[in-house]
Amino acid sequence: MGYQRFVALGDSCTEGLDDPYPGRQVYRGWADLVASHLARDEPGLRYANLGVRGRRLDQIVVEQIPTAIDLRPDLVALFGGGNDIMITRAYSTETVTKRVRAAVRLLCDAAPTVVVFTLSDISGRMPGLRRMRERIDALNDAIRTAAADYGAVLVDLWPDEAAQDLRYFGPDRLHLGEHGHRRVAAHLLRTLGVPYDGSWLEPLPGSPAEPNLLAHARWMWSAVLPSARTRVTNFLTGRSSGDGYLPKRPDLLPVLSDERDPWAAIPGSI
Repeated sequence: MGYQRFVALGDSCTEGLDDPYPGRQVYRGWADLVASHLARDEPGLRYANLGVRGRRLDQIVVEQIPTAIDLRPDLVALFGGGNDIMITRAYSTETVTKRVRAAVRLLCDAAPTVVVFTLSDISGRMPGLRRMRERIDALNDAIRTAAADYGAVLVDLWPDEAAQDLRYFGPDRLHLGEHGHRRVAAHLLRTLGVPYDGSWLEPLPGSPAEPNLLAHARWMWSAVLPSARTRVTNFLTGRSSGDGYLPKRPDLLPVLSDERDPWAAIPGSI
C-alpha cells in the first residue's frame, strides 16, 4: 500500500519555477514529478501543491500549513527557507531557526511522513553572494536538527555536486531548471524507497560551461538587477513577489501517471 494523500508546501521551488510543461503555460517541478511516480504504484493517490513563489517560512506556517492539515495527508513535503535568508535587513539566524522548528513540528504532528530539504550552496553559483554561505549553513543546520528532533525525513541536497553545474538551473542561477527539478524528485523518491528514473541522477553529458566575464555581466543585467529592484520595491511597500498568486493545485486531486498536466487552467500558472 503506497501513499494516498500527498501535499507539497513551500516557495517557488515547490511551485515549479523554472520547469514549465513542454508547450504549456504552467510549471511542473519536482513535486509534480514525485506525485506522478507515486501514482504509478498507487493509482488512487491524490495530490495537492500549495507552494507559492516568494513565500517565507513564517508565511508558509500561516498560509499553507493549516490548509495542509485540513487535507489530512499521509505524506507532506516542505521545501522552504530560501526566501528567509535572502532578506537583507532584519535577518536573524535565531528567527529563521524558530520558523524552521515551528513548521516542521506542526507538520510532524499532523502527518505520519514529513519530508524536508536542505538547500544547496547558491553562493557558489553567484558572484557577489559569497556572504550567503553562512546563512545557508545556519538554515541547513536548523533543518537537520528539526528533522531529527521531530521525526521528519531529511533529503540533504547540500552534498550534491550537481549544484555547481549551472545546467541544472534556470537563467537566474537560483531557481531549478528542468534537470534540477528532476534531480530533486529523484533524491526524494530514492529517500522514500520509491522506484524512480535512474537517469535523473546521472551526470549530464559533456562538461559544465564555465561562465566568462561577459556571461556574468549578462546574468547581472538580466537577472540580478531586476530581482534587486523588485526586492527593494517589495521591502519598501511591504509586498511579496508572490502577492496575487494562488497555489496551482490547492485541492487534493487525482494524478495522471503519464505526467500530463490536468490542471493548466488553475490560477497561479505562468
